[in-house]
Amino acid sequence: MRFETRAIHAGQEPEPAYGSVNVPIYQTSTYVQEAVGKHKGYDYARTGNPTRTALETALAALEEGYGGLCFASGMAAESTFLCLLKTGDHIVIADDVYGGTYRLVARVLAPAMGIEFDTVDLTDLDALKKAIRDETRVVWVETPTNPLLKIIDIAAVAEIAHDAGAWCVVDNTFASPYLQQPIRLGADAVIHSATKYLGGHSDVVGGAIVTTTAEMHERLAFLQNSVGAVPGPQDCFLVLRGLKTLALRMDAHSRNAARVAEFLEAHQKVTRTYYPGLSTHPGHDIAARQMSGFGGMVSFETATEEEALEVCRKTRLFFLAESLGGVESLIEHPGRMTHASVAGSPLEVPANLVRLSVGIEHPDDLVEDLAGALA
Repeated sequence: MRFETRAIHAGQEPEPAYGSVNVPIYQTSTYVQEAVGKHKGYDYARTGNPTRTALETALAALEEGYGGLCFASGMAAESTFLCLLKTGDHIVIADDVYGGTYRLVARVLAPAMGIEFDTVDLTDLDALKKAIRDETRVVWVETPTNPLLKIIDIAAVAEIAHDAGAWCVVDNTFASPYLQQPIRLGADAVIHSATKYLGGHSDVVGGAIVTTTAEMHERLAFLQNSVGAVPGPQDCFLVLRGLKTLALRMDAHSRNAARVAEFLEAHQKVTRTYYPGLSTHPGHDIAARQMSGFGGMVSFETATEEEALEVCRKTRLFFLAESLGGVESLIEHPGRMTHASVAGSPLEVPANLVRLSVGIEHPDDLVEDLAGALA
């Protein structure tokens, strides 16, 4: 089956009792057992829930992986995955990674578990090779990165990681499985904040991991149950609903973002535009090779921080808010909002940077809104 069909049907057969075309919301904390140890596949809702199973099955199908596991948030998914590491293990993360990921590694795992890490520009493969150690267990990739939209060559990074006996893990939140399939390119696991494009309507928080092997899946399923950061059935239902229109929405996000990026690149008050769909973007050729579209995220710089803050204040259709990936357009100032946690670190973002999550409104209206804010 093709992607659009899998998004609607994988793991989502009509409900057998009454024929509901949507997976029911199994709003229960426990399940009646026929006898001690004899049940119908579920015994306690932290361990498993049929609505969650449907979503996990669908996500594994869309990412073309072995299995899926869902969590209460994207950070819960990351935290659970990194519980696979032990004291003394080493992780390489991009030097332009989401601020919450850096905070988790640098301020939680490093001091509490003795996990060591290095931040590396993963567009520089020689720098990555130099950062690899005997203790390296994970190379953590975002592509496009957040918020500077660097493009990482997944296949090349995966090869370097595998040669060192490490996993290549890809946060695929910005691209979504519709635009990019990291497992096809050699990734060992894929991470998502399901809050973003998978849900797509700014009404749910969730996370997911898609694994490539039975062994990894079994270990992570144990941790999912043991750590317990699982989503509720209502959240899983909302993400399942979002998946059904993911292909349509991502096409619209990509079209609109391209239009916005072209406008920004030509505007006299914009000093730099970051969008992998622009031919001037340094990662454009790699993005064109490993993605089927360039996504809905655009960042740009103004001459000063004050101008950046003014643009954020003046837009009307671009709502000033954190998060991304919803049908509505959002604008934010990473330095003071989503990436405030990396201030003073090697990952500190430019103070004059603005990040856009371009929605699915009419592109003419979005361009007019930005033109007014930049005037």
